[in-house]
Amino acid sequence: MNTETTQNTQTVQPETAQPRTAQPLLTRAATAETTSDPSAVMTLLADFGTDGSPLTTYRSVFTEGAVGAPAHFHTRASELFFVISGRLRVLLDDKIEVLEAGDFLHVPPHTPHAFAAATGSEADVLFLFTPGMPRFDYLRLLGRVLRGEASPQEIKDSSELYDNHYVDSPVWRAELEAR
Repeated sequence: MNTETTQNTQTVQPETAQPRTAQPLLTRAATAETTSDPSAVMTLLADFGTDGSPLTTYRSVFTEGAVGAPAHFHTRASELFFVISGRLRVLLDDKIEVLEAGDFLHVPPHTPHAFAAATGSEADVLFLFTPGMPRFDYLRLLGRVLRGEASPQEIKDSSELYDNHYVDSPVWRAELEAR
């Protein structure tokens, strides 16, 4: 790679131009689809394969103490969390962490995890999956189940499709019971 440096300014010149595989994707807050359930409002920002998006990302605003997801893992994607505001309790394997505003967490594939707004706190969280996979239909289904409009069996039946594999976690159960 050719690099030129001039008075604290670095310019990087690519050796060969690479073809662009994805186009820029802009999702405006005013027009983004939202889905909600009793515990959260989710703003759907970019779903893998939609308009060429190579990733999946959404924002969830959880009500005070609301449970976001039971213990689960993904086999094909990493899940990234960025806490915009509030506090988020997270299960990582068999350990509980509390994320504060500004904290970032990377959960690699095959890592059991769960999350909930901390007791006495709301949580506004940006989620990103990489590599992406279509997940917006899962979020819509989750909302329908939590509102009583669909069966929990539908979520169980969609585990492979959405790469969401639920597991039992005595640590997470004890954490939720202690609230």
